[in-house]
Amino acid sequence: MSKYLLKRIVSSIFTLWVVITITFLLAHAIPGGPFDSDKKLPPEIKKNLMIKYHQDKPLYWQYGNYLKNLLTLDMGPSTAQKGTTVNDIIGRSFPVSARLGTVAVLVSLAFGIFMGIISALNQNRWPDKLVMFVSILGVTIPSFVMGTMFIYIFAEKLRIFPVFGLTSPKHYVLPAIGLAGFSCAFITRLVRSSLLDVIRQDFIRNARAKGLSETAIIFRHALINAILPVITYLGTLIAGILTGSFIIEKIFTIPGLGRSFVDSISNRDYTLILGVTIFYSAFLIISNLIVDILYALIDPRIKLEG
Repeated sequence: MSKYLLKRIVSSIFTLWVVITITFLLAHAIPGGPFDSDKKLPPEIKKNLMIKYHQDKPLYWQYGNYLKNLLTLDMGPSTAQKGTTVNDIIGRSFPVSARLGTVAVLVSLAFGIFMGIISALNQNRWPDKLVMFVSILGVTIPSFVMGTMFIYIFAEKLRIFPVFGLTSPKHYVLPAIGLAGFSCAFITRLVRSSLLDVIRQDFIRNARAKGLSETAIIFRHALINAILPVITYLGTLIAGILTGSFIIEKIFTIPGLGRSFVDSISNRDYTLILGVTIFYSAFLIISNLIVDILYALIDPRIKLEG
């Protein structure tokens, strides 16, 4: 496993460097600059700001200087939020996104696995058809449409759940469901198809022949094998939850990192765009590595060295 981990670490560093380079070039390709706004600054003030933030330097110098600072985990100052560094913004915003994302992931896994089991055990009967209908809706309806619909129905009309912020457990309900909608539906279909395939295997027939109860067969033998595709999907699930939070945090006015990223693009805040992109990329690379290791630990047939 040590050789595998070393290869993955090297490839992850290279991938991260590619992400940094592409994002740096794309951020600077955005028309305008970080100090351009509807209210134009006097030329002298704008020139001083350009010098302070090294925007007057050639692009290759800015790129090299950014990589040098990044080696010490210094992502630089925010050009839009004066007196604040990118590290400070990530430090106060990411915990908010992480709490919401954790709730959304748990909702996706819990309801997705449960509904997938119900659907598989009732194949072609009304519970199966109902679950498949709901899962189709979850896959086809975008998160921002679902979030807006929830606000209109449950907050505006019924006034059951509050919106705007995450100050109480009730505030998590609507944004977490909006984030988890697609992932929950996908996991449901994944568990259903995988479990239907597993329960037709010979070792399940042998377990029934030994007189084991159906509950023991499903939860002790079938589900442990059917859950492997879900473990593989965990990396993509985390990515989907994080990218989905960009829109959901904006809709529900949640002061998370996703909202800061959206604002940084409209404000042409180069350093914040780079910082958030690098942070999320590193987070997802590490998450995928952990998922690969978990996959091998759960299924002993998989050898990471190979």
